[in-house]
Amino acid sequence: MAPPALKESPLPDTPISTVLLVIALHAEAAPLVADLRLTQDSQAVFPEGVPWVKYSGTYEGLNVHIVTPGKDGIHGCDPVGTVPASLLTFNSIQVLKPDLIINCGTAGGFQAKGAAIADVYLISETAFHDRRNSIPGYREYGVGALEATPVPKLISALQLKTGVLTTGDSLDHVPEDVVIMKANDATVKDMEGAAIAYVAHLLSVPLIMLKGVTDIVDSPAATDEEFLANLSLTAHAIQRTVSKALQFISGKKLSDLQ
Repeated sequence: MAPPALKESPLPDTPISTVLLVIALHAEAAPLVADLRLTQDSQAVFPEGVPWVKYSGTYEGLNVHIVTPGKDGIHGCDPVGTVPASLLTFNSIQVLKPDLIINCGTAGGFQAKGAAIADVYLISETAFHDRRNSIPGYREYGVGALEATPVPKLISALQLKTGVLTTGDSLDHVPEDVVIMKANDATVKDMEGAAIAYVAHLLSVPLIMLKGVTDIVDSPAATDEEFLANLSLTAHAIQRTVSKALQFISGKKLSDLQ
């Protein structure tokens, strides 16, 4: 069994004004950028030399920023994984000072938990599955379970599915990962979420996570092929869900989501 998740502190009674969306892939962000009519911000808010990209604008009275890791300067691909996501989230919180973070993006889903392609889940809890450490006292740290910011009214209004997100730095998984993912009671699996949750918890910023299913983890299909085949479909499903979430959040305080 996974160790008990650390709980978030009660939400402050603060009006939501600035929302930061952290997204790992350009292909995941593009439908939202277009739908929310955001524009790429050339203002230098990030450290010199990083490839990070920021899109900004207003939507439903909210100041909205989307940040992505951009493109890796050596390999030319999207810098996926926990390290780029952690750095981007930490710096974005420092410079943009959001009232709320929404981490949205694609994930693998577990058929055994009822997940299907293009389902969108609001994450109830995060944990890691590839930080194995048998030293006494470090096992729980390795799993790093965290409860998400509770938003039952948002879940009810949008009729969202919920589930636990498990995170690792590999697209595929090894048998040891499967054991821990089952112990985590995971419904969806990604490569960034638990790291973003760690940063948000560290800096005490409320966090909502919306994950859309591109591939089925517990199926014989090749993960990379399923992911590429369903990326566009799921990215647009995420876009529709995030737009509805922002509409619901507009004009509310953080405590109004509980």
